[in-house]
Amino acid sequence: MAVSYGGQAVLEGVMMRSPSSWAVAIRTPEGEITEVVNEISSPMQRRRIWRLPVIRGVIALGESLAIGFRALAISANVASQERDEEGEIKTQIGRGQIIFSFAIAIGFALMLFKIGPALLTSWLPVESTELFVVVEGLIRVAVFIGYILLISLLPDLRRVFQYHGAEHKAINALEAGAELTPSNVQKFSLIHPRCGTAFLLWVMVIAIFVFAFVGRPVWYWLILSRILLLPVIAGLAYELIRYAGKHQDNRVLMTLLAPGLWLQRLTTREPSDDQVEVSIRALSSVLEREATETPEQRRLESRVEVMA
Repeated sequence: MAVSYGGQAVLEGVMMRSPSSWAVAIRTPEGEITEVVNEISSPMQRRRIWRLPVIRGVIALGESLAIGFRALAISANVASQERDEEGEIKTQIGRGQIIFSFAIAIGFALMLFKIGPALLTSWLPVESTELFVVVEGLIRVAVFIGYILLISLLPDLRRVFQYHGAEHKAINALEAGAELTPSNVQKFSLIHPRCGTAFLLWVMVIAIFVFAFVGRPVWYWLILSRILLLPVIAGLAYELIRYAGKHQDNRVLMTLLAPGLWLQRLTTREPSDDQVEVSIRALSSVLEREATETPEQRRLESRVEVMA
């Protein structure tokens, strides 16, 4: 089974990951590229239960969020030239910082995209339970798209979207077997079926069907259901995106997933050659780390899927 690679755009850089390691490459204010490489010890590699459908999606999402926060913090330190006691730019992030950032981000996302739309819909004159769930879902998707459009107006975020495009191009080039040079990578698409943007959209769409079974409870159960069922919804969305990544030649499937692919047009921009070079550096680092692994390690890690 082939190993899947994924990644994330950060401030002036790109994080790339395989099932066994992740690397973040960042363009410094001086114009050089600095990188940090770390290993990953995933529970999915150790116990079969964590690789079961839906469950593996929850584990993968948690890992991706934790690694993403670390990569973002590292890139912020490099961009601001924040240094430790020895005068070196800080690349190690404390567990407390990660947990605090994680809690703030998750709390904000839950309020904006889950609890907020549910409460707003409960205040509308909607009588039918089926209509309630559909209206709530439409409001959630509208808030999500509006949020993306709003942050895309920020100059710094536009550059992050360019690095997002560079990340997708590099992974598309790798999966096509092309040589990883800026000129080659630039020929590939900005769109990738395993993108996190498409994943988030499908989380919202699948939520409509899952919440239909909950109905329209009183407000406190309404809020609790939106929080407690999120892992199930995320796991289902992960399975859909994972399947799509393996069947990109299926036209019917790609047509059904087209809205998620279109949405990536809002979160990616055409990168410069310098930005693609950073993306290639990060991807090359995880490829080099993988090349040193034993066949047994590669066999275990190939079972773990990561999103682009």
